[in-house]
Amino acid sequence: MRATRLVDIGEIRTEEVPVPTPARGEVLIRVEACGICGTDRHLLHGTFPSKPPLTLGHEFAGIVVAVGDGVTLAEGTRVTCDPNTWCGACENCLRGRVNLCLNNVATGLGRDGGFAEFCAFPAHKAHVLPADLDPLHGAFCEPLACTIHGIDMGAPRPGERVMILGGGVIGMLALQLCVQAGAEVMMVTRAAAKQALGRTLGAAETAATEAGARAIWPLGADLVVECAGVTETVEMAPRLARDGGRVVILGVLGRGETVRIEPFDLLFREVQLLSSFINPFTQARAAAMIAAGRIRVDPLISRTLPLAEAAASIAAPARAGEIRAIVLPCA
Repeated sequence: MRATRLVDIGEIRTEEVPVPTPARGEVLIRVEACGICGTDRHLLHGTFPSKPPLTLGHEFAGIVVAVGDGVTLAEGTRVTCDPNTWCGACENCLRGRVNLCLNNVATGLGRDGGFAEFCAFPAHKAHVLPADLDPLHGAFCEPLACTIHGIDMGAPRPGERVMILGGGVIGMLALQLCVQAGAEVMMVTRAAAKQALGRTLGAAETAATEAGARAIWPLGADLVVECAGVTETVEMAPRLARDGGRVVILGVLGRGETVRIEPFDLLFREVQLLSSFINPFTQARAAAMIAAGRIRVDPLISRTLPLAEAAASIAAPARAGEIRAIVLPCA
């Protein structure tokens, strides 16, 4: 079969590899769709931990085509894949912080992932999707699960004002979750097309810059959710929170990047600064929301591409205005 492999830091290519055989407790999935995440580019450049050589891809869905011993999941089932496998025994797992598991083996980062025609995957981390669901939608379950965790931490309440910084896939998902929570939401992004989409998805206000956001809401927001993963917006986020407000960092910056934040400002205004990491116990919730059509994902699909183009697409910067590119490994 074909697979797009991180051969080493800075080296990625699509090559022929053997079809994996599912071990006990695993299923073999024919991958229908796998999203290209900004983290995949961090993995390529060595700014996010990984264990090459391995097949990349952690946002995927597909069909179970074979099962290993001890698996009750039926062949032919469409599933979405939670890429994180907690050990359940380390100190962090035992205190309920499974997303901080000291022994987590993440699919697409520490074991072969979904940029391949087939993937062997732990059955207990596969969540069933409706048979008639568009497989492209299944590829949004993992980023939605991560976003749900961040929004849970920020806890937007009805009537509160929320600013979403960044108009990428995480920003658009966070926007919809906050609107559903009853908040009044502003999306802050430079791209006019993303501002327009944000309004379509429920944003009450949009702005292109910090000054523009401040002009609309002079006192700031009760909750600011940083979704862009760039130093500028991380530094901006506390400044846009109102006195006593909350900030959640959802965007992923590369390892080693630093930002300038004034601790006195956080202290004097009692701004809470929180960070959110991956998807503890939220993948099933995300799958249920996607299956029920409660989150609009069709407008977030910028393009689809065959597996043969995945390596070049990951190696290149995201296209201007792109929200999510999705690889179709078996197309």
